[in-house]
Amino acid sequence: MNNKLNVVAKQALIVLNVFALFLLLFSKYIVLPFWMQPLGRMHPALLHFPIVVLILGVILGLRRFTGNQEENTSFDGFARNLLLVGALLAGTTVIMGLFLSKEEGYAGEALAWHKWSGAAIFFLSSGMYWINDKPWFKKAFAWSSGIGLIGVILFTGHFGGVLSHGENFIMQPILSNIKKPLVPIEKAIVYDDIIHPIFAAKCASCHNLQKQKGELSFADSFSIKKGGKTGQLFVAGNPEISLLLERVHLPLDDEKHMPPSSKPQLSPDEINLLGWWIKNQASFTQKVMDLSPIDPLRLLASKMLKGPDAAEDKYDFSAADEKIIAKLNSDYRVILPVAKESPGLDVRIYNKDLYKIQQVEELGEIKNQVVSLSLAKLPVKNEDLNKISMFENLRKLDINFTEVTTSGLAALSSLKYLHTLCLSGTKIASAGFKDVISQFKNLETVTLWSTSLSAQEITQLQKTFKNINFVQGFVIDETAKLKLNPPQVKNKSLVFSDSIGVALFHPINGTEIRYTIDGTEPDSISSPVFNNHTFISKTTNVKAKVYKQGWYSSDAVEFSFLKNTFVPDSTTLLSQLNSRHLAEGANTFFNKKLGVIGANNPAWANYWAAVRDNDLILECLFKSPITLSSFGMHIMVEEVTGIYPPKTVEIWGGDNSKNMRLITKISPKQPEKEEKVSLKFVEGVFTPRKVSYLKIVAKPTVNTNANAKEKDKNKKKNNNNYFILVDEMFLN
Repeated sequence: MNNKLNVVAKQALIVLNVFALFLLLFSKYIVLPFWMQPLGRMHPALLHFPIVVLILGVILGLRRFTGNQEENTSFDGFARNLLLVGALLAGTTVIMGLFLSKEEGYAGEALAWHKWSGAAIFFLSSGMYWINDKPWFKKAFAWSSGIGLIGVILFTGHFGGVLSHGENFIMQPILSNIKKPLVPIEKAIVYDDIIHPIFAAKCASCHNLQKQKGELSFADSFSIKKGGKTGQLFVAGNPEISLLLERVHLPLDDEKHMPPSSKPQLSPDEINLLGWWIKNQASFTQKVMDLSPIDPLRLLASKMLKGPDAAEDKYDFSAADEKIIAKLNSDYRVILPVAKESPGLDVRIYNKDLYKIQQVEELGEIKNQVVSLSLAKLPVKNEDLNKISMFENLRKLDINFTEVTTSGLAALSSLKYLHTLCLSGTKIASAGFKDVISQFKNLETVTLWSTSLSAQEITQLQKTFKNINFVQGFVIDETAKLKLNPPQVKNKSLVFSDSIGVALFHPINGTEIRYTIDGTEPDSISSPVFNNHTFISKTTNVKAKVYKQGWYSSDAVEFSFLKNTFVPDSTTLLSQLNSRHLAEGANTFFNKKLGVIGANNPAWANYWAAVRDNDLILECLFKSPITLSSFGMHIMVEEVTGIYPPKTVEIWGGDNSKNMRLITKISPKQPEKEEKVSLKFVEGVFTPRKVSYLKIVAKPTVNTNANAKEKDKNKKKNNNNYFILVDEMFLN
């Protein structure tokens, strides 16, 4: 590297170190503009370069301490230049990664480890470059620092893999082949043993506590019920208007199809299980055996668990020659045993552009061993089914979304072992279908969703053929209207100091958001249309609904935008918080972080500070006097769990703690009947006062229930208090 370029590179390395350190220390205060987001998204593309260059630089750098010193001298400069280039690339990659981490969907412990260990690679490689030519940089130090750098690279790569592919990505092939004991059908829980494994295998790599794409997590039942930024995943009992199944049934090349086309896709059985689970009210506690014996969800669950309700296939033929199987395997035709040490073979053919019936005909050498054949989403025609009939031991045939019609199915009736026939998305029609099905003697399951057969016709088929399970799955009546999900809010915080631009959005194109700020229900005629120029400058409840031609309007949703003009220069708690709800201590009340609802959400307690056995007393100091005219408090209320508004809130103010007087006293309205969990805004307005010191005293409401008193009569009186949960206070 010539001298001028070397000087520029060294200066760039210093700048990158300073910039990276700045981003790491002040990351939480930085808002990334949209035009810089593409830089962050280049992080995955660039990160492999510094890894290779740094490892090569370390290895060549260690060569100078072995063998002939004169012979190794020529490597010194080259190795040092590699370290410099690797450090520059590492710094650029770190900065891009920090930009990427500011986007939605990245959070959790894995992100923190990946971020800081990635920064460690950069700082360590920079340090190694600067000290590489020092006289005291001896063999022992070189080896320890080099091995340390490579170790940090591996450590960082591990957590990068967790973020990109989910936990246990490296060990997944081994773990997936470890046989787990089957849950007895009589003990199986539908969600725990059937639905959760589907989510874990096909959804959780992008939607977990560490990586929440679309603000969606499948980590627990609360997160699944909550949904993501595009709304709730499902409407219990209504699969036809459930977002989860809408996304699953989108075309594979649609960018909103889930899982993404690059990820493992849901099988027809898995899709049907999700559909029937939602139709059965999406219970998280229901047992499989509590379902009716003919319920499709129980039949599919029994098949998956291989319980007493599911028959095992038995084969009376020998295994095929492994050399023949290896010869027939290709990039677009995969042949695998259906189970370990089983002679039965599962064949899957892919790529509709390259499909020809010859790919099926070539399987003649193993026709006796093929027991499962998948030709889904290929241009399979009726005449092709004549070739498929040669697989006399075929048990399962998947011809979903092919060009097969009713008349062509008769060619398969000779397959005496065929028990599962997947016909979803085909061109079969009701005319003659009943007669064709009657020719199959051992059919157990036929999938029929997305065909021209109506729900009534499928029901009639089920009555006629009682031994066959006709799976209708997720069916949308094209003439029916779908209900829109509620609008979402994009503002990172709903607490503001001066004014705020309201940012509402809806994921479906062509929708119209109508809103009100007076508490009335928005309508599609008189309510104003939301646009990106809607600003508010005072505490406001915005109620909004979404409308679109041909759709049912969404439910109304309310967002509270809360103004806080003054932030104290220092805050001190003069009383003790409840040990279960410490949040951020005194910093909780003015950090612009509004709490979430629900004890099942792992993060909910991080936002709420609480008292029960004593008053909540907070001291606020201002370096310069402020003119205060109102005080507000954002609280949680849930009567059933003993969370109530304060009995009273006293606001004391003055020049200092020794010269103050009562400014106002608020007595919040108490719940009159059992309420579901909700968020309330308590406010007191008064004549403007100049103050430099404030003391806020919130007193818990006493539980006057006679039974509670009797139960606690031997305890301290204040143990009968209700909880006060507060996440934010407002001074205006």
